[in-house]
Amino acid sequence: MKNVEMKVDGNTLTIKVDLSKEFGPSSSGKTIIVASTEGNVAIDGHEGTKIGLNVYRKK
Repeated sequence: MKNVEMKVDGNTLTIKVDLSKEFGPSSSGKTIIVASTEGNVAIDGHEGTKIGLNVYRKK
């Protein structure tokens, strides 16, 4: 994961992203990647539940 922190408290998932960071252009080159789970990832303690997150801004 890039710039993504996830925390589970009971049945609540909290996601933390630093919006000031950048990780370069997307593969299309149209946007700048700010954060990504880089695909779908499992959520600890919640079998079968996954998250896929992409945060980006226009170039």
